[in-house]
Amino acid sequence: MYLCPMFTKPKLAIQDFDYTLPDAQIANAPAGKRSDSKLLVWDTSIIAESNYAHIANFIPPNATLLFNNSKVIAARILFEKKSNSINTILENTENKNSVIEIFCLEPTEKYTPVLLAMQATGKVEWNCLVGGAKKWKEDVLLKEVNINDETIIIKARKLKQEDGKFIIEFSWDKAQFTFSEILTAIGNIPLPPYIQRKANEKDKDRYQTTYAIEEGSVAAPTAGLHFNDEVFESLNQKNIQQKFLTLHVGAGTFMPVKADTIDEHNMHAEFIEVDAALIQYLGENAGLQNSPIIAVGTTSLRTIESVYWMGVKAALYERNHQHSIRSNDLHLGQWEAYELAEHSLTVHEAMQALLNWLNTNNTNKLIAKTQLMVTPGYAFKICDALVTNFHQPKSTLLLIIAAITGDKWKEVYHHALQHEYRFLSYGDGCLFWIKPQVR
Repeated sequence: MYLCPMFTKPKLAIQDFDYTLPDAQIANAPAGKRSDSKLLVWDTSIIAESNYAHIANFIPPNATLLFNNSKVIAARILFEKKSNSINTILENTENKNSVIEIFCLEPTEKYTPVLLAMQATGKVEWNCLVGGAKKWKEDVLLKEVNINDETIIIKARKLKQEDGKFIIEFSWDKAQFTFSEILTAIGNIPLPPYIQRKANEKDKDRYQTTYAIEEGSVAAPTAGLHFNDEVFESLNQKNIQQKFLTLHVGAGTFMPVKADTIDEHNMHAEFIEVDAALIQYLGENAGLQNSPIIAVGTTSLRTIESVYWMGVKAALYERNHQHSIRSNDLHLGQWEAYELAEHSLTVHEAMQALLNWLNTNNTNKLIAKTQLMVTPGYAFKICDALVTNFHQPKSTLLLIIAAITGDKWKEVYHHALQHEYRFLSYGDGCLFWIKPQVR
């Protein structure tokens, strides 16, 4: 309805976003102290090298940092089933246990938003990946757990399989417990697949930001892992504002781009939650001189940029139909930002449209899904800078860096590799300032 007739999907060759990442430079464990991680600062070129303890030195007073407060859930659940194989009997040994791993990706539609699923009692349904699915012959898998001196029986039942995923119904016999409590008791922290070890007790703390509140992510918003009380205190001393939003990070963040060109890649969708107070704040402060808006993490960047385009959609719909857009129609598709690019509303206008929509719908929180894919050529609307880790080759996250730096991302990554920076989730990071010409 509002598509730009001149829009064509970018046919960028993903091979152009490849580089050699030695295993030795993948951080398999966190730094000794969160703020000890190294920090590289870029503004058209590398201008400084430091660490996160001193990040405030590179941010002007009155800037605003936006943090993703999503909390990683213990999404990996292991069920053991008894095997009565003839070989076991002949060997006169105990029956072997075979393990089936269920990885909770996101709740089904009737249990969304994520908060509804986490607070569910008695039963809940999730879209899941299943490791060892061929061994799952029974109707139901059982697991016993003790919470607050009460023994609880948890059941997992396969309801449906589609596109390599399963819809699993989890149920438990003590309905006073929430799924959040159940998952905490039986689940394991889902470390990224490139960390070649099992999660340990230290990971429960360190693969979680210090400000994580909203349960729902299956991967950490890793740029925030470097911020501790020491860093927040240094930000406060310079009057650098801190605001919070939510994007629940899905497993799709680790999916490599398998298509030859980026237009053929299907970007994963993720839930965002942004309250009215932040929407109003962005409407009043984005674009002000000497008061930059800085996203901590690609998830925060995608959230605030998505919110702008959702505001555009809300404004255009009301203008054309004289009533508010439906909630589901606010969801932002993979290429909609580019298709809507000819409708150049100011940030204030877009945010006001969202505030009007929230008021009409008697809610103070925007909850929607975004598939926004930021590629070179994207014009940033709200974000002035990005704090982020070093990303995997040929990933959609690396495309965001290229959207900010152009081909200079190669110089940055080459420098980091040559100077022994640590890469990926537990690794070091960068502060990238977004050039005016890509805004």
